[in-house]
Amino acid sequence: MRIYIVIPAHNEADFIGLTLQSLVKQSFLPSKIVVVNDQSTDDTPKIVEGFIENHSFIQLKNTTSSEAHQPGSKVINACNAGLAELDENYDLICKFDADLIFPENYLERIVELFKKDAKIGMAAGHCTIEKNGKWTIENLTDKDHIRGALKAYRKACFKAIGGLKPAMGWDTVDELLAQFHGWKIQTTEKLHVKHLKPTGANYNTKASRYKQGKAFYRLGYGFLITAIASAKLATLKNNPGLFPAYLKGYFQAKKAKEQLLVSEEEAKFIRRLRWKKMKAKIFN
Repeated sequence: MRIYIVIPAHNEADFIGLTLQSLVKQSFLPSKIVVVNDQSTDDTPKIVEGFIENHSFIQLKNTTSSEAHQPGSKVINACNAGLAELDENYDLICKFDADLIFPENYLERIVELFKKDAKIGMAAGHCTIEKNGKWTIENLTDKDHIRGALKAYRKACFKAIGGLKPAMGWDTVDELLAQFHGWKIQTTEKLHVKHLKPTGANYNTKASRYKQGKAFYRLGYGFLITAIASAKLATLKNNPGLFPAYLKGYFQAKKAKEQLLVSEEEAKFIRRLRWKKMKAKIFN
């Protein structure tokens, strides 16, 4: 399998070298890596250029987007700029963050997952963060959800979902649409990836706290699922004050009649899928 990797990077000089070093040491090497330097003001591009000198499958793409580090649109716009640099001669396409350290067998094991089952459309390991000197799984989502930091897609699945949507919620809607099109989502606890920065560490909290609720609306969740998802996420983040903020964001989006990220048919499927998953947790 030929693997292409796109890595959006904005001021990642402290980490991008560690990420690339872990990728060039893989037991199964990627065919291409595109690092998208998104308006960095530090040494990010210089570090990438150093790797390019020794690894011909790495390239650098410079792009410019908004200054604000907001979840969703900025990173996917950068990712799409990287995708535009690639040809179609791949089997797996990966979107990785620039602050990860992968175990040396990561890509090899991911390929094995895809080869094992032709219906697997997306696969990944788990992000871990360092707490008190120990690396533990970053517990912000269910373990069957693939974190936005380390997405890997089968080509046919990636095409079926229409690529990545430049909006908050992109890393949820991709999985939901994949399942809508009959693809499986696969995670494995055998692969732990070191996530060097906490999720959302650079986000403008005041500007982004309502965006989560807006994302729930645009995913077609409806109010009840949004309320449950908001309560769960606020609890996982140990911040009860986020719950009313998420709901406020939801109603702001509803009042403004913001465009959904999915069609009405897809939204109905998503709601059924969410209810099915919640019922399974209650009764199993």
